Amino acid sequence: MRIAYLHGGSIPSFFANGVHVMRMCDAFTDAGHDVTLYSLPGTYTDQDPYTYYGVRHRFPIRLVPAPDYTQDGYRRRGQDIRDLLTGDAVPDLLYSRDPHTLAVTADLAPFVYEVHQLRRDLPAGFERALLSHPRLARIVVVTRALAHDLQAAYPELGTLPIHVAPDCADPPAAATATAPLPGRPDAPTIGYVGHLYDGRGIDLIIDLAGRLPAFDFHLVGGTTEDQARWQESCPHPNLYFHGHQPPSELHRYFPLFDVVLAPHQPKVYTWGRIDEIGRWTSPMKLFEYMAHGRAIVASDLPVLREVLQDRVNCLLRPSDAPQAWADALTELIADPLLRASLGEEARRQFLQHYTWRRRADLVLADLAPRGTGGLGTPATRKAPTPAEGLHTADTAAVND
Repeated sequence: MRIAYLHGGSIPSFFANGVHVMRMCDAFTDAGHDVTLYSLPGTYTDQDPYTYYGVRHRFPIRLVPAPDYTQDGYRRRGQDIRDLLTGDAVPDLLYSRDPHTLAVTADLAPFVYEVHQLRRDLPAGFERALLSHPRLARIVVVTRALAHDLQAAYPELGTLPIHVAPDCADPPAAATATAPLPGRPDAPTIGYVGHLYDGRGIDLIIDLAGRLPAFDFHLVGGTTEDQARWQESCPHPNLYFHGHQPPSELHRYFPLFDVVLAPHQPKVYTWGRIDEIGRWTSPMKLFEYMAHGRAIVASDLPVLREVLQDRVNCLLRPSDAPQAWADALTELIADPLLRASLGEEARRQFLQHYTWRRRADLVLADLAPRGTGGLGTPATRKAPTPAEGLHTADTAAVND
């Protein structure tokens, strides 16, 4: 199937949405689809994007700038992408996280609209028009909470064709060269990988470093500005900031950590505090922790419990109880069998439910072209019954 992936962000970038989009395009290509990615040009690095993200396939990437970052600028960029799509062979499917471009191109082919938060930045009626469009084939969301809230936001549209598909990771290579870590060679190593935005629990990690001076804490990720801000408030010599690393290099860090942390708070902010996404977040790094079989301590939040279960694939602790986190870390370091069992179960569940390739297959299930007629229209889809409320792409993928 020929798929045009429409991305409203830049490639390459240090934002998580770039990782998600590149991994999905890689997985679609691995599944045998002909994928072209339409993206904003990168501004963070001039490194080759395939190398920077560590993807396996060199699917075409067409960089389409926006004249400015206004609603009109996005619309004009969408028209430029439409011209590219119609100048080539029109794809069988549009797959998009970019509502602006989708609004201009939706009539060209059936489309899948992927949503990671309720959009508050769109003009009134903008998203409703997409969700009621006759060529909408599927809506993909990353958590059950978001599926519920999206459906509740548009009750007049009836039961929406929503599939729940959490974020994922790729299985690590069999042999991984590790990165050198500073610190004491005999100290337990506690790791965090991800951005340092407000709501990610960085203040909790700093607190833990003070409570557990015999442990070394390592934070991998974050912008230069965020790193400097947190370092100013960190007096502990056992906490190390490693800064942003290319996504292709992160696999070198995970094997070095005895325990990894997912200390998300109820309110999680994106870059610049532009949006608050705590109720709907599906952290990619959580699945990378699972892929590497690490013992996880995570915040006991409803959205994380869609994937995590205490003392089965992690330890869950209240997000506002630092001593409970310190006790959990102490317990895990003192009990290597518990660390191993939690990590092994997390990896087993990851391999069964949370690989990018599995996600690619699930979000495209039953959307293959039929003859020369293209994809089925919404009227021909198997829709959820009113009693079901939501159609979940893979029930097992979002269970305990």
